[in-house]
Amino acid sequence: MWDYDRPAETEARFRDLLPAAQASGDRDYHLQLLTQVARAQGLQRNYDGAHATLDHVRDLMADGLATVRARYLLERGRCFNDQGNSGQARACFVEAWEVARERRLDDYAVDAAHMMGIVEKPAEAALEWNLRAVEYAKGSGNPAAGRWLASLQNNIGWTLFGMGRHDEALGVFEDAVALRREQGRPGPIRIARYAVARAHRALGRVREALAEQEALQRECELAREPDGYVHEEVGECLLALGRAAEARPHFARAYELLSKDPWFPAEERARLERMRELGGRSED
Repeated sequence: MWDYDRPAETEARFRDLLPAAQASGDRDYHLQLLTQVARAQGLQRNYDGAHATLDHVRDLMADGLATVRARYLLERGRCFNDQGNSGQARACFVEAWEVARERRLDDYAVDAAHMMGIVEKPAEAALEWNLRAVEYAKGSGNPAAGRWLASLQNNIGWTLFGMGRHDEALGVFEDAVALRREQGRPGPIRIARYAVARAHRALGRVREALAEQEALQRECELAREPDGYVHEEVGECLLALGRAAEARPHFARAYELLSKDPWFPAEERARLERMRELGGRSED
């Protein structure tokens, strides 16, 4: 029932289920459902609402509800992380990892380790958590744990990329593409291909990178899902090839899309400003 691109609609669907869930007397199911209401609220940046929902879960949680506790900790940690409270987020994810491993809730154990790979610093520590998550997922007989592998490869690739280990990152990104193709969802496949092309540009293979990004741009347009990051990369590739005039409309489109994206990293405002300037856009 999840649609991560439409969290408000997802929250509404979950709320429609709540009366029957509460009336059923199945506290485990009812409270798990509430943790997902909180996640949908967090994705809408309604953090006060998400924390209030999770407070309600905490107050009703009993000792035997291990799955509820793991999911509660994961969603509390995600809210803290999105709010910039990395210390509190880390504490939640470590506890979720421990609870889930103890009760062999492998899906949630991998989720917790994957989140540690996002919040942990420095990069070497983040990489260690991601590799730990991969090892755990591969050793689990739970298919839900195995479905994390593509996301983990993506995270590992970007961690390596950030460390300047671009050759290694490329290999990991290529593995992620193969895993995404097995899963068959077009959006995640395009994201994985974008990462491969970005690594090619970092390695100086600009023409190869441009061909892939232009193919992605066409596919995004056909799917009516324009991607500002793809336009940015098309612009960067064209600029690197000395084709500044051709790059300009792509930077302008990237700025148009990403300046409205609430999830564009706040710490990368200079990157957004670069798109604006190279796209010839006036200040808003």
